[in-house]
Amino acid sequence: MQVEQKAESLCRRKEVFPAACSFSSYCTSSRFSLELHTFPFFSQACGLLSLYLLEYRVTSIADRLNVEFALIHKERKKANEVDRMVLVGDVKDRIAILVDDMADTCGTVCHAADKLVSAGATKVYAILTHGIFSGPAISRINNAAFEAVVVTNTIPQDEKMKNCPKIQVIDISMILAEAIRRTHNGESVSYLFSHVPL
Repeated sequence: MQVEQKAESLCRRKEVFPAACSFSSYCTSSRFSLELHTFPFFSQACGLLSLYLLEYRVTSIADRLNVEFALIHKERKKANEVDRMVLVGDVKDRIAILVDDMADTCGTVCHAADKLVSAGATKVYAILTHGIFSGPAISRINNAAFEAVVVTNTIPQDEKMKNCPKIQVIDISMILAEAIRRTHNGESVSYLFSHVPL
């Protein structure tokens, strides 16, 4: 089953409105850009790297934070298996922040971290909207070059955090609650893309 289908299945099981995953992915880019300033590594961060083709989301975060942007292009033979990765951009002697919409078994994101370290990045952090973390994910994160893996609480992470001290969680319940309130009252939801409730 593909990652997207798993996420949709999770949404259906929790009876979350269908747009929750895509909406939270978009809104949390705004939330991440606010939260990044509170992390100690941000003062030395020099680059955001997208792991997916919708790089406009990452360029939007990079513009807000005034940092450079690079791209990791991945080619898949099948779901959860990356055939080849190409890094576009310079990360030598820089702290790299990987951005992705979701991580399931974490093979791709961990492979990307190794690629960045081999390209000269001094430290690597990951920011993921949905941390599914199935199968060997936790063991891969523990063994990977990450300083920290930051995820939202769209999926509960308490048990995973006990087994992986690198995982940090950002609460986006206020964003989703406000989106539901705005939808119910016929107000603009796109307002949340630039005005994030804390």
